Amino acid sequence: MENIRFVLIVVLSMISLMLWEAWQVDYGPKPEAIAQQSIDSNGNPIEIGAVGSQESAELPLTDMTANNIITVATDVYQLEIDTNGGTLRNLDLLNYSVDKGEEARVRLFDSSSEKLFLGQSGLLSAGASVKLPNHNVVLQAAANSYQLKKGENTLVVPLTWSDGNGLLYTKTYTFTRGSYVIKLAQKVDNQSAQNWSGRQYTQLLRVPHTDGKGNTFIRTFSGAVVYTEEEKFQKIDFEDMADSDLKTKTVGGWSGMIQHYFASAWIPPAEDEQHFFTKELSNSRFVMGSYSNPVTVAANSSVVFSSQLFTGPKIQPIMEAVAPGLELTVDYSWLTVVGKPIYSLLNFLHDYIKNWGFAIMGVTFCIKLLFFPLSAASYKSMAKMRKLQPRLAQLKESYGDDRQKFNEEMMGLYRKEKVNPMGGCLPVLVQIPVFISLYWVLIETVELRQAP
Repeated sequence: MENIRFVLIVVLSMISLMLWEAWQVDYGPKPEAIAQQSIDSNGNPIEIGAVGSQESAELPLTDMTANNIITVATDVYQLEIDTNGGTLRNLDLLNYSVDKGEEARVRLFDSSSEKLFLGQSGLLSAGASVKLPNHNVVLQAAANSYQLKKGENTLVVPLTWSDGNGLLYTKTYTFTRGSYVIKLAQKVDNQSAQNWSGRQYTQLLRVPHTDGKGNTFIRTFSGAVVYTEEEKFQKIDFEDMADSDLKTKTVGGWSGMIQHYFASAWIPPAEDEQHFFTKELSNSRFVMGSYSNPVTVAANSSVVFSSQLFTGPKIQPIMEAVAPGLELTVDYSWLTVVGKPIYSLLNFLHDYIKNWGFAIMGVTFCIKLLFFPLSAASYKSMAKMRKLQPRLAQLKESYGDDRQKFNEEMMGLYRKEKVNPMGGCLPVLVQIPVFISLYWVLIETVELRQAP
């Protein structure tokens, strides 16, 4: 009985402390902001990454002045597109504040050197084909700002380039109202007399992410992730990327970078074979991305390379509709098989109750109800053990000096009275992984972030 109480006290104390740490993330005191400095033309080179047999190309960072930046505003995003390659940067989530009650929005893509995180894409020419734009070739835009207007469901942002000899390139981003998916189309219009051959690549470049909270128990994963049909969902931390480069290929799949509550992932066409890669660059920068197989565009013909970028909150029902396995970025680790049903129940209850606090209470009640038979068996076992305490005390007085004889008599008493000495403890141990899963669901569910 005392051992069971001790186990319960330890478990409840740990869960209480972990929940306190989680509360501090959203509501506790915040550290002072550190001044950030944008990267300019004097920065270190950005590389395309490990692209098959081709050598990694070092491309100098261009001067990010206001003349090269396109601003885009939708109902969920405020972001910038650098005309140097059409790189996505400084992407703010309008529906998510950094701290509760404050105006500052959560920023995912970021051009500052301390929090560098960029969404890059382009084309890699094969053989002697004319080099088409990678993520650091200057593109032309018809306007320097775009806004999703009232009554519009989509916003299209095109950027163009021409080699002057018949090769035309158009990179088009399409934003949809209420969506955290950005569609990318890269069109090659070959009006020259020669064939063109090349492939598409998409990648995310960032420095290691930290929330700066210094919490003891919250150890949510931040790093690269990849999903393939063969290996399914894999996490690759920055230390692993520093040790070795990932090189794998599969049909479909996706690659991304995740952090607590938020994810960014490039999702190529599901029917195409993709080559996924990671690479460590200089100055603690890391790349996660993929590239397609080469495609030949005959003279006087065209081709469109397509992809999607999900970047936003890790809301599981939304991500499930975007790509297979994308919801696994909500990281329950080895407890996923338990955590996902708990999340589904939590969401179901919230749809009716409309309050996350009461929904959590409802989930806890359902779990306790589920385990009631085990709990009842545990209580009965503990009650039997209490009744046996006087007789066990007598045995101890009679055989206290003969440990072996005492154990034999004690086990005989247990068998005679049909008492399992572990009967009170095992049901408690079975429930512990479930309540730890509940804790991880509460920690990882972005819908609960800053909720009343």
